[in-house]
Parts: sequence; C-alpha cells; structure tokens
Amino acid sequence: MEFDLHHIKNNSSSIHLMDYDAFDPLLEVDRLTEQEKSRMLSFGHEGRRREFVATRVLRHYLFGLKHIDYDEVGAPYIRGEGYLSISHSKGLVGIALNSDYKLGLDLETPRENILDIYPKFLSEQEGSIFDLASKPEITKVWSCKEALYKLAGRKKIIFKTELLLNKDDLDNWNGQIVNPDHDLFVKMDIFDHNNTVVSINSEAVERINRDI
Repeated sequence: MEFDLHHIKNNSSSIHLMDYDAFDPLLEVDRLTEQEKSRMLSFGHEGRRREFVATRVLRHYLFGLKHIDYDEVGAPYIRGEGYLSISHSKGLVGIALNSDYKLGLDLETPRENILDIYPKFLSEQEGSIFDLASKPEITKVWSCKEALYKLAGRKKIIFKTELLLNKDDLDNWNGQIVNPDHDLFVKMDIFDHNNTVVSINSEAVERINRDI
C-alpha cells in the first residue's frame, strides 16, 4: 500500500480518508503547487513532509491542483469548493466536505497516556458522564473536542470549560462551544477507521444568544 482511499457518507457531508505508508515525498511533487513544493522542502522532518504531501495528494484526487488556503484563524478552504475540514493522524489524512455548513473533522490515534492527561481537558460534569477508566472513550472525548475547536472559529479556547460534551448514547454526542455572549450547539458523530477515531459534526451548528 502507498495510498489507500476510503469515501464515507455522513448525512450531507462526504468524508474522504487516505491511508498512506512510508512513501518518498519527493516522488509526489507533481501533485503539489509551486508554493506547496517550497513549503514541503522547508520541513526538515521526513514525517512532517509525508503528512503535508499526503494531504495534498488527497486534495489532488478530489480537486486537482487547487490550492489550499487558510483563513485568519487557520481554518483551511479551497476557493469555490464549499466548506471543508482537514485532519491527519499517524499514516492517515482526511478531508471532509459539505456544500451547506461548516465542518469540524478530527482523526485521533489512541494515546497510551490519555488517562493521565484528561484532567486538562475534561470538565467536572463531563467526568460524571464519561467513563474515566476507558482509554477508547476518553480518546473519543479528546477527538470530539478537537473537532469542536475547528467549529469554534476562534483561538485561545479553554478545552476544559469552553468546549463541552454530553452523550445520548454510545456514538451520538452533543457538543457545546461556550462564547462570551452566545453558545454554539451541534450534534457529533464518532466512529472507528482502522483503529483511528474519526469525529465530525453531523449537522450545522446552532447559535443561541445568551442574555448578559
């Protein structure tokens, strides 16, 4: 395997995942724009080069050589292609697309130390909802919060108190993004792809203004 593509439909969104192995990034430069070639060569670490190039290889499958731009908060977009979200994990890159609403996609490889670090991102209330002894569940929490962060549209967010989660059942979770004068609410879907957690919003974000 060099590149292995998978296409998943999630409500009105399309998720495109691509597994990749230890390929030579220099052999894939024909799928990069001139600006991307220069950017790739600036990375000294081979793994970072592969990650960067793999993202553009998947982009090339979907859109050809259309350049990936980034807005003022670092969110990616491709002109004229609707809403998209990009994520990557070890040996895997994903691009999610939707023509109608903003997306937050996250790919998360389980970490051995996830149970040691959850106090940094889990609120006290969330601690009573989720299984604190389960590495898979706490990995899903972390992944979902990373996806919520992409939906928030701002930086300097406190994951523990401003990105909140609860769940109706095993894999249908509800997210809340807390802002100074309003909250954003959204339903999240979580599933597994080859031992990688995939999190994405399954509908548009709903804004509710707060009386202050």
